[in-house]
Amino acid sequence: MFRFFILYLFIQLFTISIFPQAESQLYLENASIQSIKGDGDYIWVATYGQGIFRYSKKDDRWFNFSTKKENLENDLFYNLAVSKDYVWAASGDGLFTYDKKKDQWRKRKFAQGGEMGNWIRSLYYDPSQNALWIGRFINLTRLDVAKQKYNDYDISDHNDSKTNNIISIKPDGDSLIWFGSESGVHIYNKNKDIDDKNSWSFLTNKNGGFSDEGDAVSVHDMLFEDNDVWFATDEFVTAQQPRFNMGGIYKFNRKFRWDRISKADGLPANGIYCLARVGNYIWAGEYSFDRKNKKEFGKGLVFIDRFTNRIYPVDLNTLNIVTSTIYSLYFDGEDLWIGSDKGLVRLKFFSQFASLEGKKEINKKEVSKKRKKNL
Repeated sequence: MFRFFILYLFIQLFTISIFPQAESQLYLENASIQSIKGDGDYIWVATYGQGIFRYSKKDDRWFNFSTKKENLENDLFYNLAVSKDYVWAASGDGLFTYDKKKDQWRKRKFAQGGEMGNWIRSLYYDPSQNALWIGRFINLTRLDVAKQKYNDYDISDHNDSKTNNIISIKPDGDSLIWFGSESGVHIYNKNKDIDDKNSWSFLTNKNGGFSDEGDAVSVHDMLFEDNDVWFATDEFVTAQQPRFNMGGIYKFNRKFRWDRISKADGLPANGIYCLARVGNYIWAGEYSFDRKNKKEFGKGLVFIDRFTNRIYPVDLNTLNIVTSTIYSLYFDGEDLWIGSDKGLVRLKFFSQFASLEGKKEINKKEVSKKRKKNL
C-alpha cells in the first residue's frame, strides 16, 4: 500500500511541475471533435454534429461550415486532410472537398462497396505525390489530385474483409505509408508500383506482429519515430469473445520486439482513440469497452515517456477539460490541440517540455535505409 502511495505522490508532483508551465483554453464548447489538422495558416476541425470549423491563429477567429450556416450540406464528419489548395472531409455519405480558391464544397460518392463503401473513416494527403489516400469501410482509394482521378483498391488479406476496412492512414518517412485496418496494418512502399505485390507487406497478430495477442487487432491510430512505431489499438471484448480486440498501445522496434502497454502497466483503459508526440512524451486518449452493454466509455488522457514507457495520467481538471472522452490529438509544433466530445482545448506550453529535440542527433539517411531494410 505504501508503495502505491509513493507512486501516486510522484505522479502528482510530476504533473504539477509541468502544467504550471502550460496554458489551456477551451473552444467549441460541447462540440464532438473528431479530427484536427493544420495547413500553416489555419487549424481545421471536423466535428460530428456541427460541421467543419476553421481557426486562424493569427487573427484568433473561427469560421464554421455547416447546414446551420447554409454553406455545407452535412454536419457529421470523421476525419480531415488538408493541402494548400483543398480541404477534404470524411463522412458517412462520401467525400467532401473544399476548394479554397473557389470557396466551395463539393461531394463525391463511390460506386464500389454500396452505401458502406461511402463511409469514410480516414484520410491522408501526401504532398510529395500530390495524392489523397481515402480509407473507406470497404476499399482503399487513391486520388491523383492534379488529374482528379480516383483509383479503388481492395487490399484484403486472405479474403478477410476486416483487413479492407481502413481506420487510420499515416506516413512513415519519405517512402512508406501505413494503413491501419480492423485486422492488422498494411505497409506500402510508395516509390514502387502500387499494383506490384512486392510493394506491400502486412503485419497482424497472426503473423508475428502485435505479440501474437488476441483474436484480431484493430489499429485506430499510429505514430512514427526514428526507431519505433507506436500503435493505438481498439478494445472490443465480450463474454463470448474475451480476447477479440484486447486493445492497448503497442511499441514496435521495427525488427522483432513488440511491447504492449496496457491497464496492467498503469493505463486507465485498454481502448486507445488517438496518439500524439510532444517532445519526449507520447500522449494518448483512452476508453474502456463495456462488454455487457457493448458501449465505449472515455477514460481520459495520459502521456508516456517514450524512452522508459513510464505512464503519467493527466488531471483533466487542470486543463479545463470537463469530459473523459478524448477523441483526437494534434500537435502543431507549438500547441497541443485536444479534441473531446465536449469541445476543443488548446494547450500552450511555456517550457522545454514540448521541444521536439531528441536525446541525440539522428542521421535521416541512415534511418530511411534502416526502415526499408527492416520492412
